[in-house]
Amino acid sequence: MPQKTAPLAVPRPKRLPVDPYIALLLSTVLVAALLPAKGSAATAAQWATNGAVALLFFLYGARLSTREALTGLRHWRLHLTVLAATFAVFPLLGLAARGLVPYVLAPQLYPGFLFLCLLPSTIQSSIAFTSIARGNVAAAICAGSFSSLAGIVLTPLLAAAFIGGGSGISAHALLDIALQLLAPFVAGQLLRSRISGFLTRHRTVLGRVDRGSILLVVYTAFSAGMAEGIWHKVPVPRLAELLLVEALLLALMLGLTSYGARRLGFGRADRITIVFAGSKKSLASGLPMATVLFGSGAGLAVLPLMLFHQMQLMVCAVIAKRWARTAAPGPAPGGESVAVGAEGATPSGAEDAAPGGEGAALVRAAAAPPAAPPPTTT
Repeated sequence: MPQKTAPLAVPRPKRLPVDPYIALLLSTVLVAALLPAKGSAATAAQWATNGAVALLFFLYGARLSTREALTGLRHWRLHLTVLAATFAVFPLLGLAARGLVPYVLAPQLYPGFLFLCLLPSTIQSSIAFTSIARGNVAAAICAGSFSSLAGIVLTPLLAAAFIGGGSGISAHALLDIALQLLAPFVAGQLLRSRISGFLTRHRTVLGRVDRGSILLVVYTAFSAGMAEGIWHKVPVPRLAELLLVEALLLALMLGLTSYGARRLGFGRADRITIVFAGSKKSLASGLPMATVLFGSGAGLAVLPLMLFHQMQLMVCAVIAKRWARTAAPGPAPGGESVAVGAEGATPSGAEDAAPGGEGAALVRAAAAPPAAPPPTTT
Protein backbone atom coordinates (compact mmCIF):
# COMPACT_ATOMS: atom_id res chain seq x y z
CA MET A 1 0.00 0.00 0.00
CA PRO A 2 1.54 3.33 -0.97
CA GLN A 3 2.51 5.49 1.95
CA LYS A 4 0.72 8.82 2.19
CA THR A 5 2.86 11.88 2.08
CA ALA A 6 2.28 14.85 4.27
CA PRO A 7 1.04 17.89 2.37
CA LEU A 8 3.74 20.36 1.57
CA ALA A 9 3.52 23.29 3.95
CA VAL A 10 3.91 26.54 2.09
CA PRO A 11 5.34 29.14 4.42
CA ARG A 12 3.17 32.22 4.68
CA PRO A 13 4.84 35.54 4.15
CA LYS A 14 5.24 37.50 7.33
CA ARG A 15 2.95 40.47 7.61
CA LEU A 16 4.36 43.88 8.31
CA PRO A 17 4.04 44.28 12.09
CA VAL A 18 1.73 47.31 12.18
CA ASP A 19 0.39 48.15 15.61
CA PRO A 20 -3.43 47.81 15.38
CA TYR A 21 -3.88 50.88 17.51
CA ILE A 22 -1.81 52.94 15.09
CA ALA A 23 -4.22 51.72 12.38
CA LEU A 24 -7.11 52.95 14.55
CA LEU A 25 -5.41 56.30 15.05
CA LEU A 26 -4.86 56.70 11.32
CA SER A 27 -8.49 55.73 10.70
CA THR A 28 -9.53 58.43 13.16
CA VAL A 29 -7.41 60.95 11.27
CA LEU A 30 -9.18 59.90 8.06
CA VAL A 31 -12.61 60.34 9.68
CA ALA A 32 -11.59 63.78 10.93
CA ALA A 33 -10.43 64.68 7.41
CA LEU A 34 -13.71 63.57 5.83
CA LEU A 35 -16.13 64.53 8.63
CA PRO A 36 -14.50 67.20 10.80
CA ALA A 37 -16.40 68.61 13.76
CA LYS A 38 -17.61 72.13 13.01
CA GLY A 39 -19.40 74.90 14.85
CA SER A 40 -21.21 73.77 18.00
CA ALA A 41 -20.09 70.18 17.37
CA ALA A 42 -16.48 71.33 17.46
CA THR A 43 -17.10 73.16 20.74
CA ALA A 44 -18.73 70.08 22.26
CA ALA A 45 -15.86 67.89 21.03
CA GLN A 46 -13.34 70.26 22.59
CA TRP A 47 -15.09 70.17 25.98
CA ALA A 48 -15.31 66.37 25.80
CA THR A 49 -11.62 66.25 24.91
CA ASN A 50 -10.70 68.41 27.91
CA GLY A 51 -12.58 66.01 30.17
CA ALA A 52 -11.00 62.98 28.49
CA VAL A 53 -7.50 64.41 28.93
CA ALA A 54 -8.13 65.08 32.63
CA LEU A 55 -9.45 61.52 33.04
CA LEU A 56 -6.42 60.07 31.25
CA PHE A 57 -3.96 61.79 33.55
CA PHE A 58 -6.01 60.93 36.62
CA LEU A 59 -5.73 57.27 35.60
CA TYR A 60 -2.00 57.67 34.89
CA GLY A 61 -1.50 58.99 38.42
CA ALA A 62 -3.65 56.26 39.98
CA ARG A 63 -1.78 53.49 38.15
CA LEU A 64 1.78 54.70 38.61
CA SER A 65 3.44 53.15 41.65
CA THR A 66 5.70 55.76 43.21
CA ARG A 67 6.71 53.17 45.82
CA GLU A 68 8.31 51.03 43.11
CA ALA A 69 9.98 54.11 41.69
CA LEU A 70 11.41 55.09 45.08
CA THR A 71 12.53 51.52 45.69
CA GLY A 72 14.50 51.68 42.46
CA LEU A 73 16.51 54.71 43.60
CA ARG A 74 19.33 52.37 44.59
CA HIS A 75 20.01 51.97 40.85
CA TRP A 76 20.37 55.73 40.45
CA ARG A 77 23.14 55.63 37.82
CA LEU A 78 20.92 53.76 35.38
CA HIS A 79 17.94 56.07 35.99
CA LEU A 80 20.04 59.21 35.57
CA THR A 81 21.38 57.80 32.30
CA VAL A 82 17.85 57.18 30.98
CA LEU A 83 16.67 60.63 32.12
CA ALA A 84 19.71 62.25 30.48
CA ALA A 85 18.97 60.45 27.20
CA THR A 86 15.27 61.38 27.36
CA PHE A 87 15.42 65.01 28.50
CA ALA A 88 18.92 66.12 27.43
CA VAL A 89 20.27 64.15 24.43
CA PHE A 90 16.91 63.88 22.65
CA PRO A 91 16.18 67.64 22.98
CA LEU A 92 19.70 68.51 21.83
CA LEU A 93 19.24 66.40 18.70
CA GLY A 94 15.86 68.05 18.17
CA LEU A 95 17.43 71.49 18.40
CA ALA A 96 20.23 70.43 16.05
CA ALA A 97 17.61 69.35 13.50
CA ARG A 98 16.70 73.03 13.17
CA GLY A 99 19.57 73.18 10.70
CA LEU A 100 17.60 70.86 8.39
CA VAL A 101 14.79 73.43 8.04
CA PRO A 102 13.62 74.18 5.36
CA TYR A 103 15.89 72.06 3.14
CA VAL A 104 15.01 68.61 4.50
CA LEU A 105 12.47 69.21 7.29
CA ALA A 106 9.38 71.29 6.52
CA PRO A 107 9.09 74.41 8.73
CA GLN A 108 5.49 73.56 9.65
CA LEU A 109 6.55 70.08 10.84
CA TYR A 110 9.56 71.15 12.88
CA PRO A 111 7.63 72.26 16.04
CA GLY A 112 6.01 68.80 16.20
CA PHE A 113 9.35 67.11 15.61
CA LEU A 114 10.95 69.12 18.42
CA PHE A 115 7.97 68.42 20.69
CA LEU A 116 8.49 64.70 20.05
CA CYS A 117 12.07 65.05 21.31
CA LEU A 118 10.87 66.62 24.59
CA LEU A 119 8.45 63.85 25.61
CA PRO A 120 9.00 61.25 28.35
CA SER A 121 9.82 57.65 27.61
CA THR A 122 7.25 54.88 27.36
CA ILE A 123 6.54 52.55 30.26
CA GLN A 124 4.81 49.42 29.05
CA SER A 125 6.54 48.77 25.75
CA SER A 126 9.96 49.55 27.27
CA ILE A 127 9.28 46.97 29.98
CA ALA A 128 7.98 44.41 27.50
CA PHE A 129 10.90 44.71 25.07
CA THR A 130 13.38 44.67 27.98
CA SER A 131 11.79 41.44 29.22
CA ILE A 132 11.94 39.82 25.76
CA ALA A 133 15.63 40.74 25.38
CA ARG A 134 16.44 39.44 28.91
CA GLY A 135 17.26 42.87 30.28
CA ASN A 136 16.76 44.28 33.76
CA VAL A 137 12.96 44.32 34.01
CA ALA A 138 12.77 45.83 37.51
CA ALA A 139 15.00 48.70 36.41
CA ALA A 140 12.86 49.23 33.29
CA ILE A 141 9.76 49.59 35.48
CA CYS A 142 11.44 52.20 37.65
CA ALA A 143 13.03 54.02 34.72
CA GLY A 144 9.69 54.34 32.97
CA SER A 145 8.03 55.56 36.16
CA PHE A 146 10.72 58.20 36.74
CA SER A 147 10.49 59.37 33.14
CA SER A 148 6.71 59.73 33.26
CA LEU A 149 6.82 61.60 36.56
CA ALA A 150 9.53 63.94 35.27
CA GLY A 151 7.75 64.43 31.95
CA ILE A 152 4.64 65.86 33.60
CA VAL A 153 6.74 68.86 34.64
CA LEU A 154 9.75 68.91 32.29
CA THR A 155 8.01 68.45 28.94
CA PRO A 156 5.77 71.56 29.21
CA LEU A 157 8.66 73.66 30.54
CA LEU A 158 11.03 72.51 27.79
CA ALA A 159 8.33 73.07 25.18
CA ALA A 160 7.75 76.61 26.42
CA ALA A 161 11.50 77.30 26.41
CA PHE A 162 12.45 75.72 23.06
CA ILE A 163 9.29 75.93 20.97
CA GLY A 164 7.89 79.12 22.45
CA GLY A 165 4.97 81.33 21.63
CA GLY A 166 5.44 81.05 17.87
CA SER A 167 3.64 77.71 18.02
CA GLY A 168 0.95 78.82 20.44
CA ILE A 169 2.72 77.77 23.64
CA SER A 170 2.31 80.51 26.23
CA ALA A 171 2.01 81.07 29.97
CA HIS A 172 -1.71 80.39 29.59
CA ALA A 173 -0.89 76.99 28.04
CA LEU A 174 1.35 76.18 31.01
CA LEU A 175 -1.51 77.07 33.35
CA ASP A 176 -3.75 74.73 31.36
CA ILE A 177 -1.11 72.01 31.80
CA ALA A 178 -1.26 72.52 35.58
CA LEU A 179 -5.06 72.40 35.65
CA GLN A 180 -5.78 69.71 33.04
CA LEU A 181 -2.78 67.41 33.45
CA LEU A 182 -0.85 67.94 36.66
CA ALA A 183 -3.82 68.38 39.03
CA PRO A 184 -5.62 65.19 37.87
CA PHE A 185 -2.31 63.29 37.96
CA VAL A 186 -1.65 64.37 41.57
CA ALA A 187 -5.26 63.52 42.51
CA GLY A 188 -4.79 60.04 41.05
CA GLN A 189 -1.59 59.57 43.05
CA LEU A 190 -3.31 60.66 46.28
CA LEU A 191 -6.25 58.31 45.70
CA ARG A 192 -4.16 55.39 44.43
CA SER A 193 -4.30 53.42 47.68
CA ARG A 194 -8.11 53.67 47.78
CA ILE A 195 -8.94 52.89 44.17
CA SER A 196 -6.14 50.51 43.13
CA GLY A 197 -8.42 47.50 43.68
CA PHE A 198 -11.11 49.03 41.49
CA LEU A 199 -8.55 49.75 38.77
CA THR A 200 -7.29 46.17 38.88
CA ARG A 201 -10.79 44.64 38.74
CA HIS A 202 -11.86 46.83 35.84
CA ARG A 203 -8.56 47.02 33.98
CA THR A 204 -10.01 45.86 30.66
CA VAL A 205 -12.86 48.36 30.71
CA LEU A 206 -10.56 51.19 31.76
CA GLY A 207 -8.14 50.21 29.00
CA ARG A 208 -10.97 50.77 26.54
CA VAL A 209 -11.67 54.12 28.17
CA ASP A 210 -7.99 55.00 27.60
CA ARG A 211 -8.19 53.99 23.97
CA GLY A 212 -11.44 55.82 23.34
CA SER A 213 -10.18 58.96 25.09
CA ILE A 214 -7.03 59.14 23.00
CA LEU A 215 -9.02 58.54 19.81
CA LEU A 216 -11.26 61.46 20.82
CA VAL A 217 -8.18 63.62 21.40
CA VAL A 218 -6.86 62.76 17.93
CA TYR A 219 -10.23 63.36 16.26
CA THR A 220 -10.64 66.78 17.89
CA ALA A 221 -7.06 67.81 17.12
CA PHE A 222 -7.28 66.85 13.45
CA SER A 223 -10.77 68.36 13.09
CA ALA A 224 -9.31 71.66 14.24
CA GLY A 225 -6.38 71.04 11.91
CA MET A 226 -8.76 70.62 8.97
CA ALA A 227 -10.15 74.06 9.72
CA GLU A 228 -6.55 75.31 9.57
CA GLY A 229 -5.94 73.48 6.28
CA ILE A 230 -3.04 71.34 7.57
CA TRP A 231 -3.10 68.86 4.69
CA HIS A 232 -2.56 71.67 2.21
CA LYS A 233 0.48 72.72 4.22
CA VAL A 234 2.22 69.32 4.13
CA PRO A 235 2.73 67.68 0.71
CA VAL A 236 3.53 63.97 0.54
CA PRO A 237 7.25 64.46 -0.28
CA ARG A 238 7.60 66.47 2.93
CA LEU A 239 6.14 63.56 4.91
CA ALA A 240 8.66 61.21 3.30
CA GLU A 241 11.46 63.57 4.34
CA LEU A 242 10.07 63.64 7.88
CA LEU A 243 10.18 59.83 8.00
CA LEU A 244 13.81 59.84 6.91
CA VAL A 245 14.75 62.40 9.59
CA GLU A 246 12.89 60.39 12.24
CA ALA A 247 14.63 57.19 11.16
CA LEU A 248 17.96 58.97 11.57
CA LEU A 249 16.89 60.27 15.00
CA LEU A 250 15.93 56.78 16.18
CA ALA A 251 19.14 55.25 14.83
CA LEU A 252 21.22 57.92 16.59
CA MET A 253 19.45 57.39 19.92
CA LEU A 254 19.75 53.61 19.74
CA GLY A 255 23.45 53.94 18.94
CA LEU A 256 24.15 56.63 21.56
CA THR A 257 22.34 54.82 24.38
CA SER A 258 24.08 51.56 23.54
CA TYR A 259 27.53 53.14 23.27
CA GLY A 260 27.04 55.35 26.33
CA ALA A 261 25.81 52.49 28.51
CA ARG A 262 28.81 50.40 27.50
CA ARG A 263 31.28 53.21 28.19
CA LEU A 264 29.70 53.83 31.59
CA GLY A 265 30.38 50.22 32.55
CA PHE A 266 26.84 48.85 32.75
CA GLY A 267 26.30 45.11 32.42
CA ARG A 268 24.39 43.53 29.55
CA ALA A 269 21.00 43.48 31.31
CA ASP A 270 21.25 47.14 32.32
CA ARG A 271 22.45 48.17 28.86
CA ILE A 272 19.34 46.60 27.35
CA THR A 273 17.15 48.58 29.75
CA ILE A 274 18.93 51.84 28.95
CA VAL A 275 18.63 51.30 25.19
CA PHE A 276 14.88 50.57 25.27
CA ALA A 277 13.93 53.13 27.92
CA GLY A 278 16.24 55.85 26.63
CA SER A 279 15.43 55.70 22.91
CA LYS A 280 11.62 55.70 22.91
CA LYS A 281 8.91 58.32 23.28
CA SER A 282 5.42 58.04 24.75
CA LEU A 283 2.47 58.45 22.41
CA ALA A 284 0.10 58.17 25.38
CA SER A 285 1.58 61.20 27.13
CA GLY A 286 2.32 63.18 23.99
CA LEU A 287 -1.15 63.25 22.41
CA PRO A 288 -3.02 64.87 25.33
CA MET A 289 -0.10 67.20 26.10
CA ALA A 290 -0.05 68.42 22.49
CA THR A 291 -3.77 69.12 22.64
CA VAL A 292 -3.28 71.39 25.64
CA LEU A 293 -0.04 73.03 24.48
CA PHE A 294 -0.75 73.58 20.79
CA GLY A 295 -4.51 74.06 20.77
CA SER A 296 -5.84 74.23 17.20
CA GLY A 297 -2.36 73.42 15.87
CA ALA A 298 -2.22 70.07 17.67
CA GLY A 299 -3.15 68.08 14.55
CA LEU A 300 0.05 69.04 12.79
CA ALA A 301 2.09 68.86 16.01
CA VAL A 302 1.23 65.20 16.75
CA LEU A 303 1.90 63.94 13.22
CA PRO A 304 5.67 63.43 13.79
CA LEU A 305 4.92 61.66 17.08
CA MET A 306 2.45 59.21 15.52
CA LEU A 307 4.90 58.29 12.78
CA PHE A 308 7.85 57.96 15.17
CA HIS A 309 5.82 55.80 17.55
CA GLN A 310 5.11 53.17 14.93
CA MET A 311 8.72 53.25 13.74
CA GLN A 312 10.19 52.78 17.22
CA LEU A 313 7.93 49.81 17.94
CA MET A 314 8.83 48.02 14.71
CA VAL A 315 12.57 48.60 15.11
CA CYS A 316 12.67 47.72 18.83
CA ALA A 317 10.67 44.54 18.22
CA VAL A 318 13.38 43.34 15.81
CA ILE A 319 16.20 44.34 18.19
CA ALA A 320 14.54 42.68 21.21
CA LYS A 321 14.09 39.41 19.34
CA ARG A 322 17.70 39.45 18.15
CA TRP A 323 19.04 40.10 21.66
CA ALA A 324 16.78 37.36 23.06
CA ARG A 325 18.52 34.83 20.79
CA THR A 326 21.94 35.80 22.15
CA ALA A 327 20.92 35.91 25.83
CA ALA A 328 22.05 33.33 28.35
CA PRO A 329 19.29 30.87 29.32
CA GLY A 330 17.30 31.62 32.45
CA PRO A 331 14.87 34.25 33.67
CA ALA A 332 15.33 37.90 32.85
CA PRO A 333 17.14 39.88 35.56
CA GLY A 334 14.71 41.59 37.86
CA GLY A 335 12.15 38.81 37.62
CA GLU A 336 9.71 37.73 34.94
CA SER A 337 6.58 39.31 36.34
CA VAL A 338 5.90 41.11 33.07
CA ALA A 339 2.94 39.81 31.12
CA VAL A 340 4.46 40.43 27.73
CA GLY A 341 1.91 41.29 25.11
CA ALA A 342 -1.03 41.04 27.47
CA GLU A 343 -3.49 43.81 26.93
CA GLY A 344 -2.83 46.53 29.44
CA ALA A 345 -0.77 44.24 31.68
CA THR A 346 2.34 45.48 33.39
CA PRO A 347 3.77 44.86 36.82
CA SER A 348 1.90 46.51 39.70
CA GLY A 349 -0.31 48.35 37.24
CA ALA A 350 2.51 50.52 35.92
CA GLU A 351 0.85 51.02 32.58
CA ASP A 352 1.71 53.28 29.76
CA ALA A 353 -1.74 54.33 28.82
CA ALA A 354 -1.09 53.57 25.22
CA PRO A 355 -4.09 51.53 24.45
CA GLY A 356 -4.11 47.83 24.36
CA GLY A 357 -0.69 47.79 25.77
CA GLU A 358 1.42 50.17 23.72
CA GLY A 359 2.49 48.19 20.68
CA ALA A 360 0.97 44.98 22.01
CA ALA A 361 0.80 43.36 18.57
CA LEU A 362 4.46 44.10 17.93
CA VAL A 363 5.43 42.82 21.34
CA ARG A 364 3.58 39.57 20.72
CA ALA A 365 5.31 39.28 17.34
CA ALA A 366 8.70 39.80 18.90
CA ALA A 367 8.06 37.34 21.68
CA ALA A 368 6.68 34.61 19.43
CA PRO A 369 8.94 31.60 18.84
CA PRO A 370 10.08 30.91 15.29
CA ALA A 371 7.72 28.89 13.16
CA ALA A 372 8.27 25.14 13.08
CA PRO A 373 9.77 23.72 9.87
CA PRO A 374 7.38 22.01 7.47
CA PRO A 375 7.02 18.23 7.90
CA THR A 376 9.19 16.06 5.72
CA THR A 377 7.68 13.73 3.16
CA THR A 378 8.44 10.05 2.86
